[in-house]
Amino acid sequence: MLSLLNEYNIEEQPISVLPFGSGLINNTWVVKSGISNKYIFQKINENVFKEPESISANIDCIAEYIKSNHPDYLFASPVLTKDQKTYLHDKQEGYFRMFPFIKDSHSVDVVQTASQAYEAASQFGKFTRILNEFDVTKLKVTIPDFHNLTLRYSQFRSALKNGNPERLQSAANLINELLQLTFIVTEYEKICENKDFKKRVTHHDTKISNVLFGENNKGLCVIDLDTVMPGYFISDLGDMIRTYLSPVSEEEKDYSKIEIRDDFYTAVVTGYYNEMKDVLSETEKQYFFYSGVFMIYMQSIRFLTDYLNNDMYYGEKYPGHNFVRAGNQVVLLKRLLEKKQLLLNRTVLK
Repeated sequence: MLSLLNEYNIEEQPISVLPFGSGLINNTWVVKSGISNKYIFQKINENVFKEPESISANIDCIAEYIKSNHPDYLFASPVLTKDQKTYLHDKQEGYFRMFPFIKDSHSVDVVQTASQAYEAASQFGKFTRILNEFDVTKLKVTIPDFHNLTLRYSQFRSALKNGNPERLQSAANLINELLQLTFIVTEYEKICENKDFKKRVTHHDTKISNVLFGENNKGLCVIDLDTVMPGYFISDLGDMIRTYLSPVSEEEKDYSKIEIRDDFYTAVVTGYYNEMKDVLSETEKQYFFYSGVFMIYMQSIRFLTDYLNNDMYYGEKYPGHNFVRAGNQVVLLKRLLEKKQLLLNRTVLK
């Protein structure tokens, strides 16, 4: 580890390197050097990100744009190596990058209050808004078809034909429920053809731990830009609705605990809308509720597809793990749809 760290332009010798955070994709450490200097050091997971150079290229061009056009925005630019690169490639160990640790900042793993949800939604909205004029064609796609619902549905249909026969039988009721909701796929395909929908700089991974908060619990900025790619706003807003609204996660086996917290929905939608309202088209503004439906449905079919295909993608921690997660997300989707009119009445967007 020290030999890798010595490839960076940090002023003082590292004195400690400790595991950091709860991320599931990349390995992350916090590095302390000298009396008060701290850094975040990460190893990029090449099983997920096949071209790590693309991540660095995206971050570099975004950093340059923000520096020129929004210099007051807090953006954690990578620490340069001695070769003046924003990433380190070791032939044996892989790809790494380092960021300065933002002083007096903290992150949270689980959204606990509506105010946290509001702050996070505001930060993700602000990130996309300040990059509204950025040429998204400059961004490289780090995970192809990540939020392509048409593809995910096609994979689901293929699993219905070629999946494990025993699992197909045990999941019959869940399959039928999802097949009755294919209007969600049809609506997504309309969006892809609609000129009123703009491809924007989209984060694509809006879990609460990807927001830094200050000492006053106000949002500071978004972090972890590995999945930043061109995309529709429904990806970011939808993922916040999917992961912030229920008090339990997609791992919960007791479906009776799954609920939609109205105040959290209002917080997410209001926080995001207040930042994005001046750059969204009138047509886009009509799809705030749909964004949550879109993301929850897509995650439902991804979990169930993996279950039918013998857990080849997500793997499983116990028998039926992905079946449980698929059922969890279907219940969450039904809870959201049941409250559609109530939630729309709570959040009149002007």
